[in-house]
Amino acid sequence: MNRIIKLFLIELLTLSLLLCGCSSSGQTKKDPISEKTSATKATERIDDGRTVVGISMPDRLLERWNKDGAFLRDNYADAGCEVILSYADNLIDKQISDIRDMVSQGADLLVITAVDGAAISAPLQEAKAAGVKIIAYDRLIMDTDAVDYYVSFDNYKVGVLQANYIIASLGLNSSADAKTIEFITGDPVDNNAKYFYQGAMDTLKPFLDSGKLIVPSGQSDFYETATAQWSTDIAKQRLQIILSSYYPKDMRLDAVLCANDSTALGATKAIASDYQGLNNVIITGQDGDIPNINNIFSGSQSMTVYKDLKQEAIVTLSIGLDILGGSTPSEDLIKKADWDFECSYDTKTYNNGNKAVPSYLLRPIAISADNIEKELFDSGYYNRDSTGQIFATK
Repeated sequence: MNRIIKLFLIELLTLSLLLCGCSSSGQTKKDPISEKTSATKATERIDDGRTVVGISMPDRLLERWNKDGAFLRDNYADAGCEVILSYADNLIDKQISDIRDMVSQGADLLVITAVDGAAISAPLQEAKAAGVKIIAYDRLIMDTDAVDYYVSFDNYKVGVLQANYIIASLGLNSSADAKTIEFITGDPVDNNAKYFYQGAMDTLKPFLDSGKLIVPSGQSDFYETATAQWSTDIAKQRLQIILSSYYPKDMRLDAVLCANDSTALGATKAIASDYQGLNNVIITGQDGDIPNINNIFSGSQSMTVYKDLKQEAIVTLSIGLDILGGSTPSEDLIKKADWDFECSYDTKTYNNGNKAVPSYLLRPIAISADNIEKELFDSGYYNRDSTGQIFATK
């Protein structure tokens, strides 16, 4: 286990006998993975002196949700908590049912990555009424005052990093020539996608307004550039249509701002098959997926934004243990936990339509050919096997 987590847990476990939170001894734990669903209302929550943590992940399709769920489950269990972990299979109704089931089983804390951040306010209001604390994990949950904390990377900053890379690469601050750009944004039901988009558009706005950046397709609104389920195929098909409609042989495309790596894969495929120009098109991304890392080395993708996802889980674990220990986490938690990575506390930026949710925000890193070896390989996030194949190590 990470040194930081060990020290943090030791401190909390030492205090546990004085608190009514997690117990470190003599407790029979439930099966840590629960797939049960129930129509039981959250107001029927059982309060029997146990400390129960419910973790609701959106699906098993992305490996990150499997890793995040397992990390949180194991570390909360190591702290003496009973843990219920469920996966919603990208179904809103199943996630709602899972949440209600967790609360009816006595959950004191819920950690939720929403399938649709705008669709689960009702069960969360029920959970709040039952005294359950709620952490929105990675994705902001909208239109409810029931969310106590939000943990994510600075999603607005992700868009800023992507836009700044384009600005620098195209020399927009010094060149008098107009450049062209197209946008491939994220899943419209993922609230993070809107923050990625807004960060990028706010940064590019002066150049779009002045005409130094032109969008030949005219498609720059979030919803008209959105990509359902972050699909590589949908991104590819949409850019192929744009290229065939707006980019004849003598029309140059300078950049495609893609919100993440799966959409960037679609863009690189469309460029390879349908773009008639000879220039190297700048393509952004996010996540540091291995196929995209390979594409950065080959030059078909220009940059990605990397996020050490385990940092999110570490911060969420610390917040949850602080809550269960009877504290109210705030900016002081950052100093108390003494993490070996950057984290900021924000009480203004991430408004869910009902309130500004107190947020712990981690720092994303822009990765390009210039720093990829230092940031991802020298730092130990990725490595190569004997055949040269890249694999993730963290």
